[in-house]
Amino acid sequence: MDHTNSMEKRVLITGAKGQAGTELVKTAPSSWEVIALTRQELDICQPERTEKSIREIAPHVIINTAAYTPVDKAEEEPRKAFEVNARGAALLAEIAVRHHARIIHISSDFVFDGRQSHPYRPEDTPVPLNIYGKSKWEGEKKIKEIAEGQAVILRTSWLYSSHGNNFVKTILKLIQEKETLKVVDDQVGSPTWARGLAETLWKIVGKPSLKGTYHWSDAGVASWYDFAIAIQEEAYALKLISQTIPIYPICSSEYKLKAKRPSYSVLDKTETWKELNITPKHWRKALRECLREIKEL
Repeated sequence: MDHTNSMEKRVLITGAKGQAGTELVKTAPSSWEVIALTRQELDICQPERTEKSIREIAPHVIINTAAYTPVDKAEEEPRKAFEVNARGAALLAEIAVRHHARIIHISSDFVFDGRQSHPYRPEDTPVPLNIYGKSKWEGEKKIKEIAEGQAVILRTSWLYSSHGNNFVKTILKLIQEKETLKVVDDQVGSPTWARGLAETLWKIVGKPSLKGTYHWSDAGVASWYDFAIAIQEEAYALKLISQTIPIYPICSSEYKLKAKRPSYSVLDKTETWKELNITPKHWRKALRECLREIKEL
């Protein structure tokens, strides 16, 4: 299929059922033909089938949101995490290069170890603490190696939306079920509504000259405890929940998880805001908009 025909601009979205994939479909500009495939329809770990699909679809751009995301489970299933997040990503990049498609790949704040006290810039050296972070960093390196001239890597953090499993939905559920809650307050990052991430990805799609590594999350910072407090306050104000419960801050050491998390993983987005001409939205405002959407569901 001839890629020079600008009337027919085609984007392939992998991992269409995930939070980012779902929002990408919802926010797609009418100027692009969107083909969004779930893991059942396109498993990026299967070379022949992936090659065949991409040859038939002939996308100008591939947005890879397919990922292995259960951070703690990855500690028990390292092979699975690397299979999708590193080898699958590399495979997609190889096929993209062969078919002259641009690739936009989503990565994570968990590639950093959290030892610095100021926001991580895209050029800072990743030192992942857990298997999930290591697999995402490996995927980034492979994509850069294979498709440097036609790839954008966008790191994001603390993703949530009105669908799928995420922190916001878990907290809403626990407030209804429990009498008190304990939430970690010594891990700091930036919550990100998947809607804003999707809109940013579409801006990247619309800027074909852009390549390299960028950061995206909503503006502002929070601990998981701050985030939980805000979820309860905003949800109660919207009458999404009928009660509030005491929420207590605790240390990570009191809340044992299999995977070690960075204590600080705030991403520096200034480059992305400048490059894409974005006015940053504070995470609390984005949270309010997402909760309104949850209420309407």
